[in-house]
Amino acid sequence: MSDQDQLILEQIQIGPMDNFTYLLGCKRTREIVIVDPAWDIDGLVNIINEKNYILKAALVTHYHPDHCGGAFGKNNVPGVADLMEKCLTKVYSNKLEADGLKKVTGISDSDIVKVESGDTLKIGDVEVQFLHTPGHTPGSQCFKIKKTLVSGDTLFINGCGRVDLPGSNVDDMYNSLQKLASLPQDTILLPGHNYGHIPHATIEETIQHNPYMRISSLESWRMMLNN
Repeated sequence: MSDQDQLILEQIQIGPMDNFTYLLGCKRTREIVIVDPAWDIDGLVNIINEKNYILKAALVTHYHPDHCGGAFGKNNVPGVADLMEKCLTKVYSNKLEADGLKKVTGISDSDIVKVESGDTLKIGDVEVQFLHTPGHTPGSQCFKIKKTLVSGDTLFINGCGRVDLPGSNVDDMYNSLQKLASLPQDTILLPGHNYGHIPHATIEETIQHNPYMRISSLESWRMMLNN
């Protein structure tokens, strides 16, 4: 069995904004993490229980409510706080995102494991690596497991996350996309939303058809984004 064959990987489209939630883990132990749980926590917990998965952690790419729950316009999106009421689990956030996560979701410091870029989390036979990719928010992070990358709102199949929101940074986004472009080209990109013509692609394919991945300099990037 190859390394990738050992991986539980479920891409679940959820909510009115075409979000993706992910279940990632180890086939041998059935241990998993859930990435960006929001919108339908009952439905997600049912999937976990029906497949006899063992939830070990919730991972959050960033603190926007469509990814982790909380007040969103006139709505209150279910998210990590609701998940924690049903499952005893911790929420892993980049250390720069933790305060925003607490404010949006109402969870406490003791509920959060603060991580930095390069930190890892062992789930059965697989290892999750945390990659800090600021730009969309100061503490945006991606998760690399074997040859798979969950990119949140940092990188989409045909675009990237917005950089005109509070906490966004144009230059940081450019540097983060350069970091992701340097990953092994056969890495499978799993974005935070189903905004593309396909739900996932390799980094090589993404570079080929995503113009945001082919900007040659920071100056050109700034011009492209009208900054």
